[in-house]
Order: sequence, then structure tokens, then C-alpha cells
Amino acid sequence: MTGERPILLVEDNPDDEALTLRALAKNHIDNAVIVARDGVEALDYLFGGHAQLMPALILLDLKLPRIDGLEVLRRIRADDRTRLVPVVILTTSRERQDIVEGYSLGANSYIRKPVDFEQFVQTVDQVGRYWLGLNEPAEGR
Repeated sequence: MTGERPILLVEDNPDDEALTLRALAKNHIDNAVIVARDGVEALDYLFGGHAQLMPALILLDLKLPRIDGLEVLRRIRADDRTRLVPVVILTTSRERQDIVEGYSLGANSYIRKPVDFEQFVQTVDQVGRYWLGLNEPAEGR
């Protein structure tokens, strides 16, 4: 799978960042990946004039420093430039409140990160195939 629009990975854990990048590469998802290591970096990329192209997909962790993932999602959905960009929450949180609030704020999907690397690779493959391959985005490819 290849695309000209990037994936925005919002992840503060260096190990999870590396696993996600390895899983994307292993599954031949060739979109460029922009990494934001906290909520401030994510919002700066999206709204600070740095984004050449809006992302095709945002993979968003919830437990982030400076600005948490739910607040990032709230701001993404509040802005006309990003309100239709697919956002997949990819997190270790199993808290029911996080799931409900994530969907209430407009997340397209909520996925718990598998601990096992092979399961993680399969999860990223399924996410990529669906959101970057099968899904027909509102703003076009």
C-alpha cells in the first residue's frame, strides 16, 4: 500500500513508536510517517503551518505529555481543516471512560495495543489495509 498523504503517529513512548514504524514497514505501508511525541507537537504539525498535506490517517495515543490525546482529538474535530481526517486511537488504556470519551469526541476507531509484537504487526496491517486501502475518505485520496 502506498499513498502520497502521510500518516501522523502521535506517540510518546519510544518503544511503541519503533514498534509501530517497524509494523508499518513490515506490512508495506509506504506512506511517509510524521511522528509527534506529545500533544503539542501533534497540534503544531496540524495547525502550525508545517503540514504540506493533511494526513491520510492519525494514529493517536491517549496518554501523552503536555496535552493528552483526548484534548488533541477534541481540537482535531473542532477545526474544519481536520474534522474529517480519520483518527484511530491506538493506546494501552483499557479504561471504559477513555473509550466512551474517545468515541464521543469523534474517534473513528479505538484499538488497544497488543503486547505481543506479531499481534501488533497484524493489528497495524489491518488498520492500514482498512483506513488506507478499503476506506473511502471524505476528502478524497
